[in-house]
Amino acid sequence: MNSMTQDPYVCSSGTSCCGPTEEIPIDISETIVLAGNPNVGKSVVFNALTGLYTNVSNFPGTTVDIPKGMLSDKRLLKDTPGVYGLSKFSEEEFVAEKAILAADKVINVVSALSLERDLFLTQHIIDFQKPMIVVLNQMDEAKGQGLEIDVAQLQKYLGVPVIPTVAITGEGIDKILPALANACPGNPMPDCPDVEQLKQLEENPVKRLHIYGLRRQYVNGLSQRVLSKGVASANFSLSRLMGKLFLNPLVGVISGAIAMFALYQIVGIWIAGDLVNITEKTIMLGYVVPAIQTVVGAVFPKNTAIYTILAGEFGVLTMSLQYIFGVLFPLIVGFYVYISILEDCGYLPRIAVLSDGLLSKIGLNGRAVIPIILGFGCVTMATVSTRVLATQRERTIASTILAITIPCSAQIAVIIALMALAGGFKAWLVYCTILFVVLLVLGTLLNKLLPGKSTSLMLDLPPMRLPSIKNIARKSWVRTMVFLKEAAPLFIIGSLLVSITQVTGLLTASEHLLAPITVNLLHLPAQTASIFIMGMVRRDFGAAGLYMLANQMTASQILTALVTITLFVPCIASFTVIWKERGITESSIVLAGSWLIAFVVGGIVAHLVGGSGIL
Repeated sequence: MNSMTQDPYVCSSGTSCCGPTEEIPIDISETIVLAGNPNVGKSVVFNALTGLYTNVSNFPGTTVDIPKGMLSDKRLLKDTPGVYGLSKFSEEEFVAEKAILAADKVINVVSALSLERDLFLTQHIIDFQKPMIVVLNQMDEAKGQGLEIDVAQLQKYLGVPVIPTVAITGEGIDKILPALANACPGNPMPDCPDVEQLKQLEENPVKRLHIYGLRRQYVNGLSQRVLSKGVASANFSLSRLMGKLFLNPLVGVISGAIAMFALYQIVGIWIAGDLVNITEKTIMLGYVVPAIQTVVGAVFPKNTAIYTILAGEFGVLTMSLQYIFGVLFPLIVGFYVYISILEDCGYLPRIAVLSDGLLSKIGLNGRAVIPIILGFGCVTMATVSTRVLATQRERTIASTILAITIPCSAQIAVIIALMALAGGFKAWLVYCTILFVVLLVLGTLLNKLLPGKSTSLMLDLPPMRLPSIKNIARKSWVRTMVFLKEAAPLFIIGSLLVSITQVTGLLTASEHLLAPITVNLLHLPAQTASIFIMGMVRRDFGAAGLYMLANQMTASQILTALVTITLFVPCIASFTVIWKERGITESSIVLAGSWLIAFVVGGIVAHLVGGSGIL
């Protein structure tokens, strides 16, 4: 058996697939597309061939878009979502099929660990007669499992070049571009209709299933002829044991709780609290913001509107830079480093499996566990992480739940302190129960009202492995830079809008408009109106304002105020990211809905708790 060497690239006839191997001419009009199942190392191949970087992840939903890059010979290379076949029945498969069928040539990345599964897509592309080559990746892990693949025989049966690789170390990558010169359509399965007939037949659900059954049977037989099983290594046995342990309900729940607590502690407490305290308060507010105010003040007097808009409390040059570099930058880096470690070691998919049953009740699946837990650290960052969800419907449900029902760490610290004044543990229990009920009701309503149906959790569980420090560092940095590039303009716009409302008096007017609601409906002091408005700028501003007023309120008023301000509109940072991620229409609905839910629930709490003597 041959695991890392192969015969020259020949078709089954014994002749060169598409002519002799020669230097590839520069041709910017030619488009090459990467195709493959999830978790086969496709994105690693993309990065290696283009010198760029795209998300490399074991977690679904990270490559729904089509990353593009130029090859060294100036041809265009496109990545596609990981799929198991070509169809129009899921978002990922629709995107992949469209890109593959429009490509000039296809690089099909196949995992040597799951040859029988992955070759179904390979044969599907071959049946559509697209010129292609096959990259047989993860050969080192296959060897560790005792799997031996006859590469020469596999190449003969498929009729296309097959290049064994270990993409994560770069082994075999240098053979991919030369092999593209010999890309060819390959050998269709026996009695396969021509391409046009095949496209028409696959539009019919019954006939499609029949064709899929024939293809599966053919691929199974092909795999058995080229694959043999030897003795697995000790490292693989340990990896397999760990993978099984983390799926055990008891071990999995305990390890999941530890992993999620560590995420909350690292990102939500240490970074959002201690590190951001340095980057925002010490660096930005101590040095950068005063310097900006000095420079702007030298040009525009401090009592003018232009100074307020540029360098005031909510200024375009002050608040936007303070948020982007003082708050978001350390949070994003910390989040991506932690998630990248969980991705690369193969643990993240196992957390999703464990939490799937509970989250399915509100229209989500196990993928949503990370955004929800992260929301207790920073709702802004958690909203970004909803990108791991597979459909727009699921992202909408998760983003709405995060924006309305999840308090961030900045609020939680003050909330805990206020609970001691409102009745201690009893008040904390009532507060948590109210938020949990609102979350369940809101999630259930969204699941019922939103069109379509959420996806089931379907994912491959990769082997547990030691993560690559280089891959984690590079992945985290590039993801952070991409996010900041996308989000920075929106933060500037948000700062501009807030500062304009301040200089025009709209901010003060809105405080007066809220006063009747806070006094008559919520039974709170009139001053709390301004606290809610400040909570729109920063959630911790509102919570801190309540702390200053706590000695003027009863225990029931404190609880009412805390519930209301938690459910109230997310801070400007969170709203801006929701706007960026979900669009202006959806973010406006979330904004209006949060006001309505906050005041309705707050009013109910004020009337029930205030007269019940619970606290």
